[in-house]
Amino acid sequence: MSYRLFKIITLCFFVSYNLTAQKVTEITPPDYIKTIYFNGGTSESQLPIIKLGEELILEFDALNGQEEDYYYEIKHYNFDWTPSQLVESEYLDGFDEQRIRNYQNSFNTLQTFSHYKLSIPNQFTKAIKVTGNYMITIYDDYDDIVFSRKFMVYQQQANVGVAIKRSRNVKEIDQKQSVDITINSSQIQFVNPKQTVKTVVIQNNNLKTAITTLKPQYILANELTYRYNEESSFYGGNEFLYFENKEIRAASNGVQFIDLKDLYNTYLFTNVSRASQRYTYNPDINGNFKITALDVNNPDTEADYARVHFTLQYKALKPGQHIYVYGNFNNYEIEDFNKMEYFEDEGVYNTSFLLKQGFYNYKYVIVNKDKTIDHTAISGSFWQTENNYKVLVYYRELGARYDQIIGLGEKNSVGITN
Repeated sequence: MSYRLFKIITLCFFVSYNLTAQKVTEITPPDYIKTIYFNGGTSESQLPIIKLGEELILEFDALNGQEEDYYYEIKHYNFDWTPSQLVESEYLDGFDEQRIRNYQNSFNTLQTFSHYKLSIPNQFTKAIKVTGNYMITIYDDYDDIVFSRKFMVYQQQANVGVAIKRSRNVKEIDQKQSVDITINSSQIQFVNPKQTVKTVVIQNNNLKTAITTLKPQYILANELTYRYNEESSFYGGNEFLYFENKEIRAASNGVQFIDLKDLYNTYLFTNVSRASQRYTYNPDINGNFKITALDVNNPDTEADYARVHFTLQYKALKPGQHIYVYGNFNNYEIEDFNKMEYFEDEGVYNTSFLLKQGFYNYKYVIVNKDKTIDHTAISGSFWQTENNYKVLVYYRELGARYDQIIGLGEKNSVGITN
């Protein structure tokens, strides 16, 4: 679909919003687009949740060697990712649909690529004016969408208290972590909060597993309390596996050996199932990744690409089930390139794909025949696991035309209590 046609369809969504509003989904990039590095001022790539007025940074590499022009567009969305009723001038100061002007070609690498970097605000898009959900869409000279990514903008108008507890369900007390929330505000008087206040609870920056259905259980004056037994709980999972190949010519953390062919090939140590093992704390970056390389001045253009080989020793699955390498390196997507193939003689699953030099977190998940994802069958799930939790609070005043984000609360499960 051309991007122009996409915009016409989007306009139709706005016109018939009340009757036919549809939820927007992210579009995955083609094979030649790699290392989408999206953040709001952090050193690692993760889901951007930024304060109103803070900088947003999007970077990516194009490996087709054509130095193409790419453009961006920003749209505002409601809590449920249906298009909001705001027009562009209400949520943007300036213009989008601009060419990304900041790009450089790779230097001294075996894999040639062009590195693109977009910062907002910039001379054309001067500011994001209101809070809420946003989608940035990248498209090319032919008006074809290349990829899109979600991000959120908030303004702290409410206090969001977050506490991480062990599950209150005795059957799952060793596997799950429960998120308790307290919301109050001296700036906003909540009216009918069970309808006007909504929350999104996010574990490890993975929006695809977020909990979005919670309503306040207790309302005392202007304080809202959420203390659920089941509805606000997540499987604790396990610490992410990791590897580092910032020295691309030598084995490092998690790397068994290196082989130079047309590109460097990085072979990781064979992983095994941890579901039946005891929990062991191992510091990670909760599924994210960071681009880094030794002895270079600019990792953006001088960090090379390697074909990274993943191997998992695991039993053969039932027909219709598949194992995938999972992490923020591809926005937690289930794609053909990160699906593993089973080798019966060796009793292992294997796959390989290109990754830029850096430090990566990953884990293995099973995708069932009905497309559901089992995050714990291979990794296991433990209440002690260190996880990051974020709680976004949305509020729509009576008569308002969009959902504003009025607060962000964040907590790590290191200090988990009963």
